[in-house]
Amino acid sequence: MKRNSIHAFATIILFASFAIAQQKQTKKHSSGPAPQALPAAPSAAPSAGLPTEDTVNAFMRQMMGYDPNVTWKIEDIRPSGAAGLAEVSIVVGNAQGSQLNKFYVTADGKHAVMGQIIPFGEHPFAATAQKLNAGINGPSKGPAAAPVTVVEFSDLQCPHCKAAHPILDKLLAEDTNVRIVYQNFPLPGHDWAEMAAGYADCIGRKSGSSNGSSNNDNFWKFVSAVFDAQSDITAANAAEKLSALADQSGEKGTEIAACAATPDTTARVQHSVELGKSVGVNGTPTVFINGRTITSLASVPFDALKQLVDFAATDGKQ
Repeated sequence: MKRNSIHAFATIILFASFAIAQQKQTKKHSSGPAPQALPAAPSAAPSAGLPTEDTVNAFMRQMMGYDPNVTWKIEDIRPSGAAGLAEVSIVVGNAQGSQLNKFYVTADGKHAVMGQIIPFGEHPFAATAQKLNAGINGPSKGPAAAPVTVVEFSDLQCPHCKAAHPILDKLLAEDTNVRIVYQNFPLPGHDWAEMAAGYADCIGRKSGSSNGSSNNDNFWKFVSAVFDAQSDITAANAAEKLSALADQSGEKGTEIAACAATPDTTARVQHSVELGKSVGVNGTPTVFINGRTITSLASVPFDALKQLVDFAATDGKQ
């Protein structure tokens, strides 16, 4: 699933009928006789100054109550990076699919802000770059000392991530300034993405430690193989397919399956998701070039992408 961060959720009234129809997903949401709030993801009670889940659900019902086919699920309510605004992450769905998006609520609880909040200042990307550098735990490829770190938050069930994969491979092949780091970000609307993320995390750790290489060759083989087989994988056959693809990538599928089911792996994947959320990720693929966010990689001309990297390596260094 992929969202355009500039206009997605720009108007919540049109969101379900227009934006979701453009972003069809494999995961279907059931629709009842009236619009409803799906059970919210478990989370701590909102802190003082944050809207409650009851308030958000009431707001959504008022905004979307005209359409009986729309469902929603609150993913998170937290302070945003901008002082005085609470950040609400919510999945809105209909029969065509679902999309994760955000809106922001003022401290007095009387206004919602829709759109993208971007960093500002002399070095607008520095704080994000520092947060990413401190938190990344995924496999990488490219020179460890490269002046540009490209962090990709990806979902192996996401077709837009599949489309982005060769673009980043080409960038790495043509630009020696780049190191690419892969971070898992399985989306809540995808029914086998979280399992695939666990396999990917285990292969990334195992292949990197077993061959002594920072390039994690087996991991990248696995990612490519899953993307190639994406349309053949379902929730029902995911365990079998992913184990076979792990074998194909040079690892023992049974060992990787066992590793993927451990609490440690679940915690590592969740850490990656939380890291992404902390820097504004709410869809995939989201790419950061030394902290600069690119939310629609396929729409960026390749020459412009190289210019962004070259700029980050020289004038854009923080």
